[in-house]
Amino acid sequence: MATVMVELAEETHRGLKAAADRRGMSIDQLIREMSEAAVASFEAEMKFREMAARGDRKRGLEILDKLDRMDAERK
Repeated sequence: MATVMVELAEETHRGLKAAADRRGMSIDQLIREMSEAAVASFEAEMKFREMAARGDRKRGLEILDKLDRMDAERK
């Protein structure tokens, strides 16, 4: 596992702390979870763009549906 140091504005830190507390987790856990979701979303977008360039419309629409489900699950 890699370690990353990030400087945040105090307001952002307070917001992360409040969100983590509401979820019953640490800020580290929250950031890890959010980062994993962001990477999954990015990878899906890249796959969609690749398929769109090849003209696989059906598969592209399936990926968009998957992204919509992922967004709904995060809410």
